[in-house]
Amino acid sequence: MRLRLTTLFLMLLMSAARAAPASQAVEIPIPSGVLHAQLYKPDGEGPFPTVIALHGCGGLGGHADPVLPRYRDWAERLLKDGNAVLLPDSYGSRDVGPQCRVKEIRVKARRERVADIAASRAWLMKQNWVARDRVSLIGWANGASALLWAVRPQSLAREAGPDFRAAIAFYPDCRVSAGLGWSARVPTLVLIGADDDVSSPPACRQMVDGARGRSALARIVVYPGAYHDFDRANTPLHALAGTTDAAAPEHGHLGTDAVARADAQKEVSQWLAR
Repeated sequence: MRLRLTTLFLMLLMSAARAAPASQAVEIPIPSGVLHAQLYKPDGEGPFPTVIALHGCGGLGGHADPVLPRYRDWAERLLKDGNAVLLPDSYGSRDVGPQCRVKEIRVKARRERVADIAASRAWLMKQNWVARDRVSLIGWANGASALLWAVRPQSLAREAGPDFRAAIAFYPDCRVSAGLGWSARVPTLVLIGADDDVSSPPACRQMVDGARGRSALARIVVYPGAYHDFDRANTPLHALAGTTDAAAPEHGHLGTDAVARADAQKEVSQWLAR
């Protein structure tokens, strides 16, 4: 009896592994060479709404996995909603590691990462499975900061094709954007925890409030009691002081907030379905 139960358990595990969608490696031309990316695409010919997903300062993948679980989790959720998901690897493509320490930063959010967004969009515009008028952006931390630069009116891409449909920024660093009088040309949603001591919730509030009347729709949701990385599954709240993890910010706290995570999943789905 025990052997049969063990066999059944193994079969269930194998079935779950087979059911998990796999990403496809793609190469996108950029002036400096090739931007490597991972693509999740629904079955069928499309055209599909598509989301360009931008990793944080720790990078897109790990040693054995091209997409870290936190981004794979979101990619699978977006995929279930009928979206294709393109995840450009801004760091691995340039042979650099995590960019979480100020002294290590070689890939700038407002420069190289904005260029990667433009290259990803240009590549998508040439794919016949893409709904060209429904390409959106989502980003986390450093990727969200790059997103804020990319949706400014001054950053309008010159390439032919429709502009981005929508943008969603998880806990970006809004301090520079707030000081520059940020505005957006596409509907932009900012999601951040009220207790985020890595990014700055007050700066994000100032940035969004300051854009009213001279911007496309911009909205912010601030989650009470939530910290940085609140949407990342199974991450106990912990302080970063003294951490030796190069893929984590230098200071502050990280941790899952179950209530904020669940609400953010609904907010993302609704914002992209606009």
